[in-house]
Parts: sequence; C-alpha cells; structure tokens
Amino acid sequence: MMVTFVSQCEHKALNRTRRVLDAFANRIGTNAWQTVITEDGLQAVKKLLRKTATKNTAVSCHWIRSRNRSELVWLVGNRDKFNAEGFVPVNWTQKNILNSHYENDWKYLPLIKSLTAVSALLHDWGKASKLFQEKLSPNSKYKYKGDPLRHEWISCLLLNALVKQSGLETDAWLIKLSQGEFDETQLKEALNQENLTPLYQLPTAAKLVAWLIVSHHKLPFTKEDWSDERATDIDMVLKRITQSWGYENKQDKKEYQQRIKDCFEFPKGLISQSNKWMKELKRWSKKLQECMPLIESSVQDGSFRLVLHHSRLCLMLGDHYYSSQNADDKWKDTIGLFANTDRNTQEYKQKLDEHLVGVAKNALKTAQLLPLFEKELPLATDIKGLRKITPPAFRWQNKAVEQITQWKKAQSKEIKGFFAVNMASTGCGKTFANAKVMQALSINGNSLRYILALGLRTLTLQTGDEYRHRIGLDDSELAVLIGSKAVTELHNSAKIEEQEASNEFNGSESQESLLEEEIDYDCDIPVEGLATALTKPKDRKFFMHLYSPVR
Repeated sequence: MMVTFVSQCEHKALNRTRRVLDAFANRIGTNAWQTVITEDGLQAVKKLLRKTATKNTAVSCHWIRSRNRSELVWLVGNRDKFNAEGFVPVNWTQKNILNSHYENDWKYLPLIKSLTAVSALLHDWGKASKLFQEKLSPNSKYKYKGDPLRHEWISCLLLNALVKQSGLETDAWLIKLSQGEFDETQLKEALNQENLTPLYQLPTAAKLVAWLIVSHHKLPFTKEDWSDERATDIDMVLKRITQSWGYENKQDKKEYQQRIKDCFEFPKGLISQSNKWMKELKRWSKKLQECMPLIESSVQDGSFRLVLHHSRLCLMLGDHYYSSQNADDKWKDTIGLFANTDRNTQEYKQKLDEHLVGVAKNALKTAQLLPLFEKELPLATDIKGLRKITPPAFRWQNKAVEQITQWKKAQSKEIKGFFAVNMASTGCGKTFANAKVMQALSINGNSLRYILALGLRTLTLQTGDEYRHRIGLDDSELAVLIGSKAVTELHNSAKIEEQEASNEFNGSESQESLLEEEIDYDCDIPVEGLATALTKPKDRKFFMHLYSPVR
C-alpha cells in the first residue's frame, strides 16, 4: 500500500519523529513522507513512534487508495493537531493553557493534595526519638529488632499532643502550624505515652491526618473479634485502634520496659529547627485549613473514605519511591536526625527533614496526576473493522447502537461510566455488538475504552483473537488477561502449530513467533514513581495492561 505520513510535532519530538520516518519513507516535504509499505511494516512504524511519543508528538498516516481518494489509517500522539479525518486545522478560536479542563470535576482534589502533603510532612515524625536514631546507628545491636512502639504510632501521639496543646477547636492546630507557632518544650510536656487512643477525640482534619500517618506502612490489625459490631462512623473506628493493633512489640517484656522510655525522648528535638520542613508545613497547613468546608462536606456525604483512599495511595507511593533514592548531597543538615540507612553499606542515608520534604513532593506529584487517570488514558480510535457494513443476519447490532445513541443524547449529564450485561445465544454476534455499543457510548462516539469480562478462559482468548482479526485492534490497544498461564500457553501453541502448518504448505522456510511481545501504550502517565512498588515483571506487565484501551 502507498501511504503518506504528516508530522505536526513540536520541539524535540520533531527530531525523534523524523529519525523514525526517515528510516521507512521518503521525505517529500519539511514534515511529510511518502512510501510503499506492507501492513506489517506500517504497524512497526506505529510502534516505534509510540515508544518515543510525548505530548509534543503528533503524526498522521494516510493510505492513498486511488488518484482522488485517501483514507486515514491511524494517529499517534496529540490528536488535537488533526480533525476526525486526519486533516490539519488552519484556524482555531482558543487554547486553554491551564489544567482546569481535567480538574474541574475533581471537587475534592485540593483536599486530597492538602491531606497528602500534611500527612507526608508528619508521617515519620516519630523517627526523631532517641530509640529510632540509635537503632539507625551502624553498630546498633537493635538494628534488626522490632521497636517497642513503631515510629508511626509515636508520630500519632505527637500529632495528638500538638492538637491538644493548641485546643480542640476545629482548626486551631492548623492555625498554629500555619503561623509557625511551634513550641517543642510544650509539645514534649503535652506528649502522653499513656494515651491508648490518640486517633480518637480529635478535630475532623486531625482525624484524617492521623489515619493516614498510622496506616502509611500497613493497615491496623487486631486479633480481637469485632465481626458482630458495626462501626457506623469514623469515630467508632478510631476509638477502637490502640497500639496493640500491630504497633507494639512485647515479645521480650523486660527489654520492652527498658527501651520504651527511649521512644519518648527527643534529645535532638522535633525537627522544628529545619527551615525547609517548617516552610512546607506552614504552607500546607494553611491550605488544609482552607479546605475545612470540603472536609465537612466529605464527612457528611461519606466521600471522605475515597478521599483517604487516594491520599493514602499517594503517600505510600511517595514514601516507597523517595526512600529508594540516594540522599540529597545538597541538603544542609541542621539537626543531625536521619530517616533511614543504606541497605548495602548500613551507613546513614537521608536526613529526616530531607526525607519528609522529599516524600511530600513526590506524593503531591502523584496526587496531581490522579485526574489524568480519568481523562488522559489512551483510547482505541480509527477502528476500521467497526466501519464495515453489517451482514443482514446481524442488523440487530445497528438497532442496538441507534437505541444507545438516542438514550445517550437524552441524558442531561455526561456519562461517566456504563455497566452492562449482554446475554444472547451462541452465534448471535455478541462479541462484535459489544464493541459497537461501547463505541457509541464513548465521549466522541468513535473510540473504545472498556473492559469485557467473559465466563470461560478459552472463550476469553478466542474473543481476543476475534478482536485482533475482525475489528483490527493491535497489541497496543488490546490486552487479554486470564487467570491461567497454562491455558494461555496451550492457546498460543495451537496458533503456532497452525501457522507452521500453513507456512509449510506455502513453502515458507521459517517464521519466528513471540509468545511474550513487548507492549507499549500511548499514555502520558509516568511510571517512574512506581518503580519500587512494581518490582516484579508480572506486576509491571499487569500495570501496563491497565492502560490498554480494551481489556
């Protein structure tokens, strides 16, 4: 087939795109290429472009069908540079340079970010204790022993003392923090190690922060049986959580009594001497104070659970990622407190204030990306198989699409999600109908992004094959997941044998088949911050499958 490539790339993406296209086609203009190429070659070009694609990438491919007719084959990168037919617009009215277009419907995003930042700046506060700092010493005999009280529990006790010292008014503690009124002496005096429920009887904002701190490593767990008692609100949950819920180590009672005192001694202070840490704490305490109406609203409508879920996710990812990084050589140490050690050398690594500020910044990056999971995940577009004329026996598919389209137009609000169960006899065309209906439900009515769940493993694999061959989805647009590797290998082996038999019949000498092909998805969401969470190849592969438009 003869094709034409048109590049609307900008900045560095332009040179990267030129290197790929120059290797496959002849340049016939500054940003245009033309060549005769096979379908496999065209797919190779598409994959190479996707591997280097950024927000500044925009390439269209047109198939020249005749002297006066061409057809858009695919687009890679920024689709706003082209219209639905792949033509470059010559005029426009406005351009939104802010991110508000994908943040407008995230009502609680400011609250998620504020809670994430404040909890990140306080999550390892308890590591300032004499016990933990001595444990980090390279020659410590307690390096591999459990703490009498875990550092996150000490952090919660410190937060409780801060709130009680400031007063139990709704945001009194936030006002003090935002103004930098931090008296370490008074805070140490207010610290009560006998407080068994430091997460309870706190202002609402402090409750949410305390929950994030206490659960940033693991969820509280108890051997007590609460199965018959229901917690109707957050207060009932926090009232039950004590240090015995996985935060104390009493295996050696004598040693416990000897070491427990050091958990509440802070010879080097409570980090308030760190100007950078205090600056960030003042800033985000003020922002959290401004979110008080959102906090009250989230508690009333129950959405605080989802808010905490997102904030905890950001906090844990930020903590995992920054802890794996080397210490910042440019960080000025003013307090002599450390957060962790190097696993290889067992020497001190990150300073405590450096760690808290670093975790907060990385956690906020993740929080800022949350709306992108709704708006920026890749779509399968330009689907040729769905444009073909439907055979007479399956015209009911067209009627279903018409009904869905009319229903969609009648809705007063934009459809945010759709769940359907499709039941029909074998051979009726359900597989193809699912794709047509979901395309009709998409925002632009011409793309696919959905999950298809089937009851049988073999049926799932067969449906994947049909989507590839009949609809025309490639490996960058389709991910097939089942719970058995053996069934997948048998299915692929059967296909290889069929191919080999076909090649032998056609006189082909050899053909290599890859069972595990590298898959690249056109998506702007980075995976760098997830490196420590996705350590296994299986986890990374599953995570990338989540980006696939059709699963």
